[in-house]
This record gives sequence, structure tokens and C-alpha cells, in this order.
Amino acid sequence: MCLGLTLLLFILTLIQLVKTIRERKTLTKLRIAKLVTFCLLFILTLYRHSTNLVIEKVDWMILENKRNEIVEQVKTKELNHNVSWNGWVCELPFEFPVVSNGGNDIGISRNKENNGTTVTFWIFRNFFDLPSTYFVYTDDPEEIKRLDKKVAEQPDANWKIKENWYRKYGD
Repeated sequence: MCLGLTLLLFILTLIQLVKTIRERKTLTKLRIAKLVTFCLLFILTLYRHSTNLVIEKVDWMILENKRNEIVEQVKTKELNHNVSWNGWVCELPFEFPVVSNGGNDIGISRNKENNGTTVTFWIFRNFFDLPSTYFVYTDDPEEIKRLDKKVAEQPDANWKIKENWYRKYGD
């Protein structure tokens, strides 16, 4: 799919480039805008991993405070899992902005032994063949150990964002 999209955008960029060259004596702003747009889309699609990382960082910066508010509500048990099909997922009410992609659901895990809480926000939610990507908050020492191990094993895909916050790829 991504290869097809990249190829399509490359072809459209070439078409716009040829049209721009042909119309160079009567060039319009619209023609230049089309060429620049297709060229940018092609480049962003070609380097999609870097583009996705930038989007993740911007997403984190914009919604960090709202996610912290949600974590506090989970800790005080104002928010709990609330779907019948799963004992882990919480569908956030409509008054929240979309802080978790894939339906604005979050995952809530509570460790009864040590009172640790883990809240999972989807960055990229895939239901089928590819692993999902998450922002994870946890104050559960067992989960922190597991996430730190995952970060050590795959530092390119997983990392610690700040105290108790992680970016996690896959399960």
C-alpha cells in the first residue's frame, strides 16, 4: 500500500513538473502550488518513518497535559474500563479531545498487589497485521521493569519519554 502510494505521488509529481516546464512562459501560482504540494507529499511519503516520528512528537507536546489529567482521573478511579467487550479498555467521554487514536479509547491496568496503575494511549492502533504504537504511563514497578527491558532491547522502537512515560511499539 505505501509503496503504491509513493509510486503514485512520484508519477503525479513528474506530471506536474512536466506541465510546469511546458507552461513556464505563462506560469501561474496555482501551477507552482500544485507542483510544490505533490513534491512535498511525495517526499513525506518517501520518508514516512521520519514523518511519523515528527507527528508523534508534536502529538505528545500538544496533548501531554490532557493525558496527565486523564491519568490523574484514572488514579482516583473517576475513569475505569467501561466497555462490555473488554475488561481493559475505557472509552473516553466526548468532553475529552482525541488523545488516543483509534476511537479515543485508553487501556487501564491496575496491579492490586502494589497499587500500581498503567494507562495506555494509542498513537497508532492496528487491529490486524501490524503492531500498535502507544504512549504508556505507569507507576507500577513491575511494568516499569518490563518497559525498561523493552527499551534496552529495542531502543529504536521504544523509549522513555520522561518519568513514568514511555513510547512503546508492539506488545
